[in-house]
Amino acid sequence: MPREHVARVFRQQAGACERQGSPLYGALLERVARDIEHGGPCADVVADHHDVAVDDVLPLRLLGGAHALALTGRAPELAAHFPSAGGVFTPERPDAAWPALRAAMTEEREWLGDWLTRPPQTNEVGRANLLVAALLHLVPTAQTPIRLFELGSSGGLNLRAEQFRYEGPRFAWGPLDSPVRLTNAWAPEVPGWLRAGARRHQALRIVERRGCDPAPIDPLSADGSLVLRAYVWPDQRERMARLEGALRIAAKVPATVQAGGAAEFLSTLDVEPGTWTVVWHSVMRQYVPRAEWAAVEGELARLAASATPDAGFAHVAFEPGRHDGGARFWLSARVGTGPERLLASAHPHGLPAAGRLPADVAR
Repeated sequence: MPREHVARVFRQQAGACERQGSPLYGALLERVARDIEHGGPCADVVADHHDVAVDDVLPLRLLGGAHALALTGRAPELAAHFPSAGGVFTPERPDAAWPALRAAMTEEREWLGDWLTRPPQTNEVGRANLLVAALLHLVPTAQTPIRLFELGSSGGLNLRAEQFRYEGPRFAWGPLDSPVRLTNAWAPEVPGWLRAGARRHQALRIVERRGCDPAPIDPLSADGSLVLRAYVWPDQRERMARLEGALRIAAKVPATVQAGGAAEFLSTLDVEPGTWTVVWHSVMRQYVPRAEWAAVEGELARLAASATPDAGFAHVAFEPGRHDGGARFWLSARVGTGPERLLASAHPHGLPAAGRLPADVAR
């Protein structure tokens, strides 16, 4: 693909990062786009990846590799501008890190090229805010045993979601001593359906936690935790703090993530008497080929059809919306073979969420 196309993809991601609260990445990706157009060192690094598409998120792969350089101490000049690595970000000069980043493109070309081959692994802990809300709403009785299965689990951090603390206006749920605190979780107020679910469930009883991912990460390994940290945007300190807390929980609460596709994983599951089987996923559908997703839907339909009053089944998703042209991200839920219900919309990272839906999309 011509440089102009690659630069355009980087510029699109720059706008997305800016809108999603990372002025640092917004400014740096704009400079990278210009450097690619002019044939600079960034163009050399991405030279073998000109078949890029927007959904490949090549810009985030590149900056993930650069962030890893800062976090490991391989690029101290770059780390000096990244708060996540102990540096200082100056909002008045959002692209101050550019000279150090440009130098890293030349000095660490092999390292960055390796990161370009890796799919981004953003195990975003904030999305648990939506996923747990759906569980509190859907599971019918307190202490119902829940078998939890996640598609696109990455490091499986959100398989421990009931271990996090959730706080909103006049609302709190979850362990008081949790190292993960999701604050200001709902705006302008916590919806009534969530309040009712929280009253019904002082806790959630999760008896099985399993997930799948094409390239799972071990969050307890040094390399795995580095990957997860590297894909958090370095000027978003609250996201990094949530991740660090989730890594501590992962060390205490076991969960299994196996390598493989979502359809194959689902084909091994069945509902189980005396439990609720819940399949959930968040912001992963866009990475699944169309044919694979058709197979996923077939397996979900099989599980839904096999549900009984004694062996419940629910499908929970937090994904970009087809309901409004994809402008927002939506929490949806389906119990058994019942209709899909839209429960909330939220920022792509899950915070804050809005539980009041406009009439034209509510179901």
